Amino acid sequence: MNIHEYQAKQIFKEYGVPTPRGIVANSVQEAVNAAKELGGNIWVVKAQIHAGGRGLGGGVKLAKSIEEVEKYADEILGMTLVTHQTGPEGKVVHKVYIEEGADIKDEFYLGVVLDRAKEMPVIMASTEGGMEIEKVAEETPEKIVKVAVDPAIGFQGFHGRELVFGLGITDKAEQRKFIEFAQKLFTIYMDKDVELIEINPLIRTGSGDFLALDAKMGFDDSALYRHPDIEAMRDISEEDPDEREAAEHGLSYVSLDGEIGCMVNGAGLAMGTMDTINYVGGTPANFLDVGGKATAETVAKGFEIILRNPKVKSIFVNIFGGIVRCDRIANGILEATKMVDVKVPVVVRLDGTNAPEAAEILKNANIQNVISATDLLDGAKKAVAAAKGENQ
Repeated sequence: MNIHEYQAKQIFKEYGVPTPRGIVANSVQEAVNAAKELGGNIWVVKAQIHAGGRGLGGGVKLAKSIEEVEKYADEILGMTLVTHQTGPEGKVVHKVYIEEGADIKDEFYLGVVLDRAKEMPVIMASTEGGMEIEKVAEETPEKIVKVAVDPAIGFQGFHGRELVFGLGITDKAEQRKFIEFAQKLFTIYMDKDVELIEINPLIRTGSGDFLALDAKMGFDDSALYRHPDIEAMRDISEEDPDEREAAEHGLSYVSLDGEIGCMVNGAGLAMGTMDTINYVGGTPANFLDVGGKATAETVAKGFEIILRNPKVKSIFVNIFGGIVRCDRIANGILEATKMVDVKVPVVVRLDGTNAPEAAEILKNANIQNVISATDLLDGAKKAVAAAKGENQ
């Protein structure tokens, strides 16, 4: 689950992580009132959506008067903001964050993320603040400092020293401030079951202080029951409606950009299925895991969600029957074709428990656009061919 910048900064303040003062606004008038309440003569008007790259998309504006605050808030509120993370469809802005100006001397990047290879959190820092960290990693990876922190011992002084030395921070007072900043960030990461914390940019002011000018946070959905305060921050309007509906029916769904719909049981098999589709020249349109308790209703709902994507030209159902029986899936597919108007070819590969019975069920049904496959590779090839309109 992701939250907005202003919400992440509320959490930062609870832990003493320095941030500029700011007020969230839902209307132009609220934005003007917020600027007046903050005082000063420079403000930043920031679009609040769950995506990075807001500045490049026109969602962050520097205002030097109350009139400019009003103008920029009016422009940003209600706009469809397109960034590298939203995709071409963009996201509609419903809130803006009015923040006081800051004295920026230098910009850094600072984040905490789980490194699955190391099996522990890693603190990432860079002097290339304000830039896309993915671009920095690709073009100048030597400018990124990575420090793994074993949760068993927690953040220690040597972790902090490795960070400041790697960033070239030489002033002793500034070193202490940065290390304290990083330590608090790591504490938040562990306390709140966070999956990602990202500050880009983290600024050093003219007086040598460090401030989180931006804030991005994502949480482990499975741990939200431990954090009702975090779950209360959920903004449903920012979430993909299909993904949300799928979750309500016990399905795990993620929309992608391809043309072959995928319905699989098990995340590992789903990833392998998508890789195989790519390998044989196709592109997956989604990740859809029906789990181990698939029924005719859940299979039908899966078809319904997949087929909402107008790009889908074929569907590959790839089920390995362990917990779930293949004959149940076969019957579910037949029922789903009655409940949902499936106009694209459906390639079905069922293996495992009761696979022969499932094959017999599908054979006897004799549904025109259902194509049987013998294994994963065969199914992927047939799904790609079907998407291209080639005869089987």
